[in-house]
Amino acid sequence: MSARGGKKKSTKQSRSARAGVIFPVGRMMRYLRHGTHKYRIGMGAPVYMAAVIEYLAAEILELAGNAARDNKKGRITPRHIKLAVANDEELNQLLKGVTISSGGVLPRIHPELLSKKRGARVKVDSQASLPEKKASPVKNAIKKPAGKKTSKGKPGRKSREKRAENSKEGASSSTSDDGPGDGFTILSTKSLFLGQKLSLTQSEISKIGSIKVEGIINPTNADIDLKEGVGKDSGNALEKAGGKEFLDAVKELRKSHGPLEVAGAALSQANGLAAKFVIHCNIPQWGSDKCEEQLEKTVKNCLSAAEDKKLKSVAFPSFPTGRNGFPKQTAAQLIIKAISSHFVSSTSSSLKNIYFVLFDSESIGIYVQEMAKLDTK
Repeated sequence: MSARGGKKKSTKQSRSARAGVIFPVGRMMRYLRHGTHKYRIGMGAPVYMAAVIEYLAAEILELAGNAARDNKKGRITPRHIKLAVANDEELNQLLKGVTISSGGVLPRIHPELLSKKRGARVKVDSQASLPEKKASPVKNAIKKPAGKKTSKGKPGRKSREKRAENSKEGASSSTSDDGPGDGFTILSTKSLFLGQKLSLTQSEISKIGSIKVEGIINPTNADIDLKEGVGKDSGNALEKAGGKEFLDAVKELRKSHGPLEVAGAALSQANGLAAKFVIHCNIPQWGSDKCEEQLEKTVKNCLSAAEDKKLKSVAFPSFPTGRNGFPKQTAAQLIIKAISSHFVSSTSSSLKNIYFVLFDSESIGIYVQEMAKLDTK
């Protein structure tokens, strides 16, 4: 027919194009019909299924691409997909029964295999040598006459016992160092330029409120919201440990300080916690403009805020990584680099101990490697 009075030819569009998705809607419909014979399948079911699978594929590819970039690779391998899925809590729960071929396993270093301080061994040996010192006076007492032995031997025994007790008390007091407290295992330590100790500890996230430090770093958002934002796990743990007193202190901080800028830090009283202060910081989102420089600036601002209050120890929880945050390798490198450069540029500091409180085995392995690379010469 002619174009003047006839019908116009319409170009056919696929259901994927009409739905605005990339994954094939028609193929999803065929799979649904093949798997479910008894049920009626609506026209929107394959569209919804294609959209969900496309979203999951995009998330996995994004995280796998970040893992490949952290390992300085230009091609995504099954190993990168395994790391991407295992490091994301929701994806790991979804694909917990799936085995990725050639994906390997997550790196894990057992705490007993890591090097520990030798101070405890030396102190135990000194305590074990105490009974040997008692043997020599006894031999000398045997050579003396019986009458002198009874008169002069007893005071000597009492003095020796007192000395042994005093030495044991001194040894026990020396072994009880000012550590992070019960439930926190120190896995590795590193000395910095000004004599500060950088310690890697492992514990559960629910015990972050009971760590014995003067300041706790809490990654949060601009509104300093404990239940939402990037550090909601640590925020919920601090809220449960501190209770209403801690929440009131955070509310006062919101009123007095206002919203936090990106890379900004503000202190609040740690009411109900083992610490004295909580340093809230607004860390940047991964992929934003100059996000790596902003993360280093965030860490330095937290240390400066602690030094303004003359704090001697602070604890850094695991900064948010995964889907909405920095890759773990990149975050560890930037945080350790920022801490090191902060003390290099400063002439004096009140901070003496800095703790990394980590919870998962992969982060512990990454921080152990990055702390070993730290040059303190």
